[in-house]
Amino acid sequence: MATTLDASTLSLDDVYRLFRFEQRLGNSISSWLTLEPLSEFEQRELAQIRDTFQNYYAAGKISEGQVKFLLLAPLMRLAGFYQPQIKITLEEGIADISTVDQESIVKGRMDILAVNKTEENLVTTSLWILVIESKNTSVEVLEGLPQLLTYAYKSLETQASVWGLTTNGQRYQFVYLEQGDPPTYQLFPDISLIYPERAVELLQVLKAICQG
Repeated sequence: MATTLDASTLSLDDVYRLFRFEQRLGNSISSWLTLEPLSEFEQRELAQIRDTFQNYYAAGKISEGQVKFLLLAPLMRLAGFYQPQIKITLEEGIADISTVDQESIVKGRMDILAVNKTEENLVTTSLWILVIESKNTSVEVLEGLPQLLTYAYKSLETQASVWGLTTNGQRYQFVYLEQGDPPTYQLFPDISLIYPERAVELLQVLKAICQG
């Protein structure tokens, strides 16, 4: 009988053992994506999102719900994710995930956003987003990596690659996962919303993933 595991308790070592992931480091995300210049309108809207973050950050704790509603939602709208062929779902309960050796089943109930594209009756997940609630920067965004890899792994059963993002509202850690034997994931330098130039890069990356 298969052992049942809780996705929220998995460590990176667990993920490596259960799904045989190997890590590769990506030096620059621009080598994977074409980052296009932002329009003046996009830059103005992005500045407003940064101002919103600064105001809430100065007040202390930024909740998971605030990150989704005040930061992620407008960023994704600007990036072009709000269109008919793209569906954004809040996966509170994730379907059971079988491990490579079939000896364990991973279950989970977590607020994670799945961005699904529909083209010619084929549905693929282009981006998984995990939001981490933090008090200022006390929680490292990489703490959500094991759970993000676990859920994104299921997408590799039906597609060659998928993007992942884990964020606490201030910092945005992008991950690129690929099929293979073993499957691999690449971490790129995280992007901070605080600095104007880096915020521009953040929106450019989201736009490129949306258009990919």
